[in-house]
Amino acid sequence: MKTVSANRAKQTLGQVLDAAQREPVMIQRHNRPAAVVLSPHEYERLRGLNVNEFSAFCDRIGRRAAERGLTGEKLDAMVAEE
Repeated sequence: MKTVSANRAKQTLGQVLDAAQREPVMIQRHNRPAAVVLSPHEYERLRGLNVNEFSAFCDRIGRRAAERGLTGEKLDAMVAEE
């Protein structure tokens, strides 16, 4: 991953944006990570991974709950008690 200082990023924003089309660009402030610039394509890819991982997690939990006898009716009753 390419790394640039915040000051350099301000001075060369166009170049940073061009570089971000090829790979993420880390922007550092006082030698600490401050931000990462990504291409829209990479951002959407990562967002999709998070959604897919969350959906798979929910499916796993749902299967385990069903295997242990949780039904929609029982879940509704539990939620109504809260």
